[in-house]
Amino acid sequence: MPDKIRRWIALHPNWTLTFVTLAALVPFLAKPFNIDDPLFIWIARQIHAHPGDPYGFAVNWYDTAMPMWQVTQNPPLACYYLALAAAISGWSEVSLHFACLFPALAVILGTHRLARHFCNRPILAALVTLFSPVFLISSTTIMCDVMMLAFWVWAVVFWLEGLERDDFGRLVFCGILIALAALTKYFGVCLVPLLLACGVVSKRRLGWWAAVMLIPLAVLAIYQADTKILYGHGLLSDAGSYTKTIRDKFGFSEATNVLTALTFAGGCLATAFFFAPLLWRKRTLLMLVAGGVLIAVSVLAEGAIQKNYFFLEHPNLRLLEIQIVFWAVGGICVLALAASEMPMRRDARSWLLALWVLGTFLFVAFFNWTVNGRSILPMAPAVGILLARRLEQNILAGWKMRPVNVVFCLGLGGLLALLAAWVDFQQAVAVRQCARQVCAKYETGGEKLWFEGHWGFQYYMEAGGGSLVDLERSPLKNGDYLVLPWNNTNPRPPKPEFVIKREVLVAPSPCILTTMNVAAGSGFYASAFGPLPFVFGSAPPEKAAIFSLNLRSLKPASN
Repeated sequence: MPDKIRRWIALHPNWTLTFVTLAALVPFLAKPFNIDDPLFIWIARQIHAHPGDPYGFAVNWYDTAMPMWQVTQNPPLACYYLALAAAISGWSEVSLHFACLFPALAVILGTHRLARHFCNRPILAALVTLFSPVFLISSTTIMCDVMMLAFWVWAVVFWLEGLERDDFGRLVFCGILIALAALTKYFGVCLVPLLLACGVVSKRRLGWWAAVMLIPLAVLAIYQADTKILYGHGLLSDAGSYTKTIRDKFGFSEATNVLTALTFAGGCLATAFFFAPLLWRKRTLLMLVAGGVLIAVSVLAEGAIQKNYFFLEHPNLRLLEIQIVFWAVGGICVLALAASEMPMRRDARSWLLALWVLGTFLFVAFFNWTVNGRSILPMAPAVGILLARRLEQNILAGWKMRPVNVVFCLGLGGLLALLAAWVDFQQAVAVRQCARQVCAKYETGGEKLWFEGHWGFQYYMEAGGGSLVDLERSPLKNGDYLVLPWNNTNPRPPKPEFVIKREVLVAPSPCILTTMNVAAGSGFYASAFGPLPFVFGSAPPEKAAIFSLNLRSLKPASN
């Protein structure tokens, strides 16, 4: 890199990170809405009409119409932001994704500001965060995860600066940011014990500074009471019961959940894993690799994949297992960065970073309703800072560190992250294309077009004139069409005697990598679809089967 460019970057780090972040994310502005994006859009539309009642409508997300407050498990602040953005620029994909650039940019700039308190390479920490697969993919959705992380990172910034300077104003602002994080996604409330622990280690006792934690707790208490008045249930407490219900429904063993959390940590934060040869001595690295392999192989030997993911159609199950082992090693290396901080430095900042990473991992593995990339996301800034911090320590210890090696590791992680984000983009395009093909061909006739399935498929089918089947209320008639998407959630295939299969429409999707494909075993958004956040290898394309209803075969009920 020419010295002139290097000096400009050193003098203008925030502008540099802004340009790089926009360059990485702007190409995805036209991404179709997918997965849970429609839920956020529908709530935002409700807010437009009834700002004080964000969940006061019904939605069919589980086979029949239900109140939205029963369906969604996220607080509404991100939806208020989308409603504001839509009021300014409209409801198109480009408009809403453009609005979501600002929270993503806030995360990267906040990570740089935070990293300055920990190391002398804050730009590297921010770039490792940016070019983690989990961050790029999450930043191309309109869901609440990146916005929550933006509030989270800046809350930690103001907490550290408030404690260092005994600045109560900064601490109060931190309390406000924690409240905003929790109203964006409930996980944000975990900042309260995390920062309290950091403060106690730093100050050696509780003090007046701890009082600011009453701000988010009071806000959440008001939210709980307000939603109980509006909907008859406190939605904060309801989210906890939902988590237990879904975990029990999946029935995965604790060992399987731990292994899946490891593979997600390794894959979602792959850029940090690629730096492992620069972070650890050969002996330590071999021990980490051996530990990851041992954990993965021991769980796989119990038949966890075949038992829990019996629906897999991966052409080479052995190749899938190799990827599981590889990314499990990556997860061990990521966790080792955090675990080695506390015994090595024994200060408040080390405890903060270590508890941030390890606490998030434990939540994902043992308490969240599923293992997914969106729950791994909060670890990304802390892992980026830990990486830059350890790299700096190794250089001070006399390790030979060629800049080209750092660039190579960052570039390798960046290429994987961009590939994963592009594949996720193309899968969303395939879902939209599949829905539009169906509507263009079958919605124009006299027969009604019904469909099953949710996520982006539901959004675009309804936009094209299709009607979602309600198992309790839909007036199905003989001759109507029924569409069944293959790679979707909550489908209920019809009994063969009640339908006549007409055709299967196919929309091609990338075959080198998948992020959400039930046959391939990739489940970035929910590990119920697969034990990996993304999977290399071919997979079936997006497709939808179209049937004609043959209800004459139904026998009338006897009186």
